[in-house]
Amino acid sequence: MSLFKKIFSSINPSSDEGNDIEKNKFSIQNDAPIEEKFIYNFNKNGGKFLYCENETELKDHFEHILEENDWFEGEALCYEPDLLGMLEENKIKHHKTKTPSFLLANCENLIADEGSILFSSKQIKQHKPNELPVNIVIIATTSQIIETKSDGLSVIKKKYIKDYPTNITTIKYFKKAVDEDFTQYGSSAKNLYLLLLEDL
Repeated sequence: MSLFKKIFSSINPSSDEGNDIEKNKFSIQNDAPIEEKFIYNFNKNGGKFLYCENETELKDHFEHILEENDWFEGEALCYEPDLLGMLEENKIKHHKTKTPSFLLANCENLIADEGSILFSSKQIKQHKPNELPVNIVIIATTSQIIETKSDGLSVIKKKYIKDYPTNITTIKYFKKAVDEDFTQYGSSAKNLYLLLLEDL
């Protein structure tokens, strides 16, 4: 059983373990598994997290996001050829768009210690976070979760021996978090959905 299945499996509320989890659900231990740290910090930042056991679930969740936001037959920004099929299946225009409702992208890594998403020019070209649509849908895998940004940079160095990407940046502040936390004022807040596909 994967760690994510354990995290999302139902807990018997009458058990002592269930009570301990209830007490600690708003805190995270330093020695917690990396996946748990990421989920905790990502949710704390206001991100919307959807776990997918397989490709079918991923497509279903994506369609629910489109329906929830009324994005069917709209426009999207997407620079990755392997994702264009998902847009085309849902009649979403992605070529020469003027006012895209959302960005559909993969990412380089998911950063556990701050609950952020690491991007490069491979996903967002030369756009700065504030130049991207407010709404973002990210597709990532559980194996992309790493501890820190410096780990992420190391992974990028190993992954791209040639054609090293530029514009390496993270998005950490999501709409809900910025609305509630004045210390994040001025940050490029995004309404971010993460479709996390199990691959471990």
